[in-house]
Amino acid sequence: MSEAPNFLSMLTGSFATPAAENPTVAMIEAVYRHHHLDARYINCEVAPDALGDAVRGAQAMGWVGFNCSIPHKVAVIAYLDRVADSAAIIGAVNCVVRRDGRLIGENTDGQGFVTSLRTVADPVGQTFVLFGAGGAARAIAIEVALAGADSITVVNRDPKRGAELVALVEQKTPARAELVVWDRPYRVPERTNIVVNATSVGLFPDVEGRLNIVLDSLRPHMIVADVIPNPPQTALIRDAKARGCVTLDGLGMLVNQGVICVELWTGISANATVMRQTVEELFA
Repeated sequence: MSEAPNFLSMLTGSFATPAAENPTVAMIEAVYRHHHLDARYINCEVAPDALGDAVRGAQAMGWVGFNCSIPHKVAVIAYLDRVADSAAIIGAVNCVVRRDGRLIGENTDGQGFVTSLRTVADPVGQTFVLFGAGGAARAIAIEVALAGADSITVVNRDPKRGAELVALVEQKTPARAELVVWDRPYRVPERTNIVVNATSVGLFPDVEGRLNIVLDSLRPHMIVADVIPNPPQTALIRDAKARGCVTLDGLGMLVNQGVICVELWTGISANATVMRQTVEELFA
């Protein structure tokens, strides 16, 4: 006897504003098709004052989970039942998972970065220079610190925000941290192992935007990473390659945080190659 047809798809999605420029929907739906999952990823424009309604709606409709992007990563915590340990330290959630009817907040941004980094280096014992102190920088700093980084130098224009991130790393992780106020071209110390741009400098449409750094301080022994996915080959990545550095583009972090989300929602190990090819085609 054949099984009755099932017309109820597994639902996931994203809450953000603006939402139209978010490529995650294409990447996730491509991997759902690849794995023959009857699942959908619904990209939703959600204003800040409607976030609670959106979360309650997703819960009521049986969504298995959703992403939160700008500006909801902090505000969403108020609507969740529990927040995972590293997400609680970071103070932001970008991935929500429904388990046994309860909503659990995760932060996969920093985890996605660490996964990408491990393709070229183990973070254990490494010396980091991190540009920025916003949401992406906080996630990366906490996750590399928890993964065994020795020290993190936070380079940021706003001293208050930079000092908050340094204090967070020093108080909540085993790593050491220090702040450099970014008020002049920054010279990357020669002892640095890994340089990370976690600012929006170079993001489309400002594709020729360059960090205010002394370019000749980038040395061949350094790994230089950018979180910006569009364009993947930012000016920083190009400049670092020209100086012999190993580089990591922002697609690695974007794809790997998506892989982690899909596994949390569905239990499958998503094909990262399919996801990366999808976004590469989008940004070509």
